[in-house]
Amino acid sequence: MNYLQDISDSILDGKPKLTEQLISTALEAGVDPVSIINDALAPTMKTVGLKYKNEEIYIAKVLSAARCMKYGLAVIHRYLEETGQEYAPKGIIILGTAAGDLHDVGKNLVGLMFESAGFQVIDLGIDVTDKAFIQAVKDHPDAAVVCISSLLTTSLENMKNIVKALNRLPEREHFKIMVGGAPVTQEFARQIGADAYTDNAYDAAQVAKTYIL
Repeated sequence: MNYLQDISDSILDGKPKLTEQLISTALEAGVDPVSIINDALAPTMKTVGLKYKNEEIYIAKVLSAARCMKYGLAVIHRYLEETGQEYAPKGIIILGTAAGDLHDVGKNLVGLMFESAGFQVIDLGIDVTDKAFIQAVKDHPDAAVVCISSLLTTSLENMKNIVKALNRLPEREHFKIMVGGAPVTQEFARQIGADAYTDNAYDAAQVAKTYIL
């Protein structure tokens, strides 16, 4: 039985319960959990991200694959905790939707792409204020990236204020700021003082990798 291929196929087919079951079976059979992440989950989500970027699949397909990824990672994390093993993430990323915006689909997709790339994601949720982002940075001094999302043009001013507040922190040299969302542009990101802008979840994960030494 090719466990890794079957897991990959279940993600591409958008069957989260099957992904969960296959990963549980693979772990019981002695398959290395890190191998499942690196050789099945991560490359499959990379494929899904590229297909979406190239407009070969619709967002619904991406979200179903992301749900599989979420279910799969939950199984692996439980297994690692139960067996006393540890999976060292590549780095920590703080993620949240700017204050004034209650949308989380894009943020959640980006978060899953970060996780599939091997990052630990601290998800602050939606409608996140500058004070909440600042507190998160202080609570997680090892964070390499702070990622801010926005879907509404009305929340862009809040995104600007969040970046401004983060740029004032003495810890600023230790983390990068990434922004994204439908109304955000490369020029806007530059104007408000962010380090990077991406227009899709796949590229966000790829850029984040470049910030990890």
